[in-house]
Amino acid sequence: MNESLLALQSRVQHTFRHPNLLTQALTHRSFSVDHNERLEFLGDSVLNLAVADLLYERLSSLPEGDLSRVRANLVKQDTLHQLAVELGLPDVIRLGEGEARSGGQKRPSILADALEALIGAVYLDAGFLAAQSLVHRLFQAVEINPEMQAIGKDPKTELQEWLQGRKMSLPLYRVVGTLGAAHKQTFDVECEVVELNISERGIGGSRRAGEQAAASAMLQTIKAKEKT
Repeated sequence: MNESLLALQSRVQHTFRHPNLLTQALTHRSFSVDHNERLEFLGDSVLNLAVADLLYERLSSLPEGDLSRVRANLVKQDTLHQLAVELGLPDVIRLGEGEARSGGQKRPSILADALEALIGAVYLDAGFLAAQSLVHRLFQAVEINPEMQAIGKDPKTELQEWLQGRKMSLPLYRVVGTLGAAHKQTFDVECEVVELNISERGIGGSRRAGEQAAASAMLQTIKAKEKT
């Protein structure tokens, strides 16, 4: 492991038993077929659980809906991008030549995804408690307060609350296709609500943006059906 990765391990405060997981977490799909998207998928779920646990402890007076909105603000791309920059990920992310030339090491979606992949890598390397500790350290300096829920709902949060209010399962999101060159990809994402037998699609410049677009399309469909 080179000096830059050893330094990152020190900042993360986790020494990998399986260093290949760290390398993979920092590898964009433009660089290698052994890229970080599966780790990102895993890390996204670990992050959401760890942040939910953190909010459950810190904001004990908030109801479920408000907790969901606070969490949405903490795990959104802008927040994760800032945390990734503070952790020094732009200096160690591995990009293909085209992506590097176009400034990929500064692109918020790439850095936010790499941070989620890093959390997923720690989870696979040492289990949930290690990954949870990392998430707690990452958010240690982030101000968390009840007023954050007033910022507003993103489409995914609004859809989740609508379904939960009617005792339905959470929506399922899946990437059904990618378009464009590796350094300028768009993600075609499907959102499915099983109980309603409805699927909608959305396209975005990152998986996360595609999910938001698909959730927005699903909300429009649901609201249109409610009026009929």
